Amino acid sequence: MPTLETYLGTILWHYVPNMPLAIVFTILFCLVSVAHAWKMFVTKTWFCIPFLIGGIFEVIGYISRAAATNATGSLIPYIFQAIFILLAPVCFAASLYMVYSRVVRAVHGDSFSLISPRWATVVFVSGDWTCLNIQSSGSGLLVHPKQVAIGTYIIVAGLALQVLMFVVFMFCCLNFNSRFRAHVAESGATSDVPWQACLNMLYSTSLAILVRNIYRVVEYIMGKDSYLQNTEWPTYVFDAALMFLVMIGFFIWYPSQLRPTTRDSMIELTADGESSAEHGRTVKPSMGLSIFPLFRIFKLLTSESDR
Repeated sequence: MPTLETYLGTILWHYVPNMPLAIVFTILFCLVSVAHAWKMFVTKTWFCIPFLIGGIFEVIGYISRAAATNATGSLIPYIFQAIFILLAPVCFAASLYMVYSRVVRAVHGDSFSLISPRWATVVFVSGDWTCLNIQSSGSGLLVHPKQVAIGTYIIVAGLALQVLMFVVFMFCCLNFNSRFRAHVAESGATSDVPWQACLNMLYSTSLAILVRNIYRVVEYIMGKDSYLQNTEWPTYVFDAALMFLVMIGFFIWYPSQLRPTTRDSMIELTADGESSAEHGRTVKPSMGLSIFPLFRIFKLLTSESDR
């Protein structure tokens, strides 16, 4: 029978992880990740690569939780589940940020967005990368008993920054939605882009990730002796289940119509509902070089936004 053990005299777990539950979520995340991989390759939506990576992180995390059931004194499964489950939503967020930029570009609604789509991708994804580095650095310190408190503070800082970014991101989405909807109602313009469905998907998935991040902030702030860290069910309710729903929602309302190859077929919204081609002009998003070295990290994933 599984029992709680210690690692060099330090208690890693305050409960014995539920193996059947961990296996169930491992299978669920594995299935939905395979579905996302298939969808991504079929539609060639390469900007969804971070989302797929997030799904793989979830699989690794819950496999590690299952393995920890009979090895509560082993450091590797404990660290693996802590790091990969913690960082998966950061990867999900990266693709959500890029979806917003592509929605704006697809309907040629740059003037209705608080941040230009090109810079929205750079700013939010760079911020996401920062959150990833902060949280992974904090997670790395959890392996050292004397630095657990410092690691926890760093993780909380990374999560708090991610919460702030999501609030700003959702405000940008809502502001664009309101202004663009007013433009459509006033002009009677039409588009073959399902922009409202994509925005609704962003609202629901972003809200789920926001709730999860707030839960994690509260969990780490309350400390090792808190109810949240001494009870397993909140992890599955406020993290595993929410992230699984995020992956399901993203798959159902997959942003495949936002890939660059279909952008030429989009109808540009104008005051009289005519396309720019009928006005004898072609819209070409401006090209530009990144001015910060960090942005080059995302060049492959964001280059489609600048085409």
